[in-house]
Amino acid sequence: MTDTLHRPPSAHPEALPPEDGALLFGRYAFPPNDLGYCGPDRADELLDRVSAGASGPGLEEVARAFEGAWPYLELIGECLGRAPLDPRVVEAYWLGGPELGRCGGAAFARSLEERFRPRLTRLEFERLVAAVAAGGTPHHNFHVFAVYPWVGLIRNGHVDGPLTVLDRCRIRCGQVLSIEGDTALVESRHLSWDGRTLSLAPPTAETAHFRRGGRSLALTVKPGDFVTLHWDWICDWIGPMRLTRLRNATAHELAAVNACTYSAPAAVLS
Repeated sequence: MTDTLHRPPSAHPEALPPEDGALLFGRYAFPPNDLGYCGPDRADELLDRVSAGASGPGLEEVARAFEGAWPYLELIGECLGRAPLDPRVVEAYWLGGPELGRCGGAAFARSLEERFRPRLTRLEFERLVAAVAAGGTPHHNFHVFAVYPWVGLIRNGHVDGPLTVLDRCRIRCGQVLSIEGDTALVESRHLSWDGRTLSLAPPTAETAHFRRGGRSLALTVKPGDFVTLHWDWICDWIGPMRLTRLRNATAHELAAVNACTYSAPAAVLS
């Protein structure tokens, strides 16, 4: 049986004022948190709050405990003169946008140095920031491609597992084909490796969660919608503007990491 979550007829998300930044952060942070990969052990609370639209200090506290993402939000916020959970800051981190061009370069390299330099040798750190010199910005997909060690493992011949992790961990977009129960069939482009570079393969269908126990991350989902995905969850409905921003950001960060001779060392994660 086909199911649909309906948005109010007058509510076009891209025509509305920006939503609460903590809720927007939670939409994208929940999937890896639910898997135990990052953030505090509060996934059920996070899903409850996001689904109910319950923002406030409690949700901000959860967001601050994401040690991987929070420094990026602080850096983008500093560059834009906004708070880390300002919705424009959060959207730039997850989806991209022209604002990120002001947050790269020397400021981004200094931020990475503060976070990772004590754990690395000089050569390892130079390899880490090479993608910044190639144009990398503080987007979530930069962290996935350039900070995590998966690209290095792929270049050393360990392709299948690391490529799957890269693909699921990045923020990606897709179009809903159908909905049945609490899952949706979504057409999206997965990462591909040709032996030298990462790129996007032709579209294929995948199954993604959009609801659990009556709770969802996306406010609305229906066939034909473009949506964002993180791991195996639909995070949000996405309109033409944000779709273009995410596609551009993904292409930009892929170009930066493909331009590097070396990849980030695994020591960054230790």
